[in-house]
Amino acid sequence: MQRITIYTKSTCPYCHAARQLLNAKGAAFEEIDILQHPEQRATMIDRAGGRTTVPQIFIGGQHVGGSDDLHALDAAGKLDALLNG
Repeated sequence: MQRITIYTKSTCPYCHAARQLLNAKGAAFEEIDILQHPEQRATMIDRAGGRTTVPQIFIGGQHVGGSDDLHALDAAGKLDALLNG
């Protein structure tokens, strides 16, 4: 399975939805809460091409986007292949 990094905020419902989908897929991921680690916010923005909202999700080094993007990949049948590399 690909390495997954998700930048989140603990109070974000979209972050919860993204985590829930990844957990349902059995995907292990590194979660970086930018409220607990504010020094990571600039890294997230840089990696996400300037996007400042959370979640920002990276699978195998590829920027997937946010929760809606992750769910759209799943609905299109493309998420499993991406997770498995």
